Amino acid sequence: MTTSASAHSERAAWLAILPILSTLAYYTLPAPLQQDLWLTFSPQLLAYASLAVWALSNRGWKTLLRLDAQGIGPSLKWGALVGVALGAVNLSFILLILPALGGDILFLRETPHAKAPAWVMFPVGIAMIGVLVELNFRGFQMGRLLTLLGQSQAGKLGALLVSALAFSCDPFMMRVFQHLHWIAVWDGLVWGVLLLQTRSLYATMAAHTVEVWILYVSLKLWFI
Repeated sequence: MTTSASAHSERAAWLAILPILSTLAYYTLPAPLQQDLWLTFSPQLLAYASLAVWALSNRGWKTLLRLDAQGIGPSLKWGALVGVALGAVNLSFILLILPALGGDILFLRETPHAKAPAWVMFPVGIAMIGVLVELNFRGFQMGRLLTLLGQSQAGKLGALLVSALAFSCDPFMMRVFQHLHWIAVWDGLVWGVLLLQTRSLYATMAAHTVEVWILYVSLKLWFI
């Protein structure tokens, strides 16, 4: 199935807009309501529900999500290389540049990821998170935005920017990683470009997973 054929035959691509609107609506709520855990997770829960409905509406959902196994080897390789590069850049920013500027990183010891047992998080837990997050933000949201906005350079740029900002400004991301949530903007942009170049969601899943593996292990050792 070609990209153009997929775009013309795809149904219910508009469902990807719902979690984005949910994120925007979350920030209009009074501060006490924003502390509610269910409301914090509501954009992601809505995203996965919308993804399920969308997949049921499209027989070729696997191809539309760029999950075809063809070329999976090179995609995983390039994804891993990008993950290593991003891991090195972000680790340097977190451990060297940010503290030098007076920024706080000690709160990272109190995140749910840090408090979870290491055997739960590494390597399987992080890999599962990477797969699910990329399935949502790059595969579903960015992919559907590409369908809605078109394959022109402007359409690709719009889908890339909106999906990266939606990822960075997700309420759970903001709540857990506080001022460091902005790292997710350039992560999202890099992963989005990787998706456009490889046309494989396996590449972004690998990049996400490898990067977080590096950050998780390094920060665990740093805070010992």
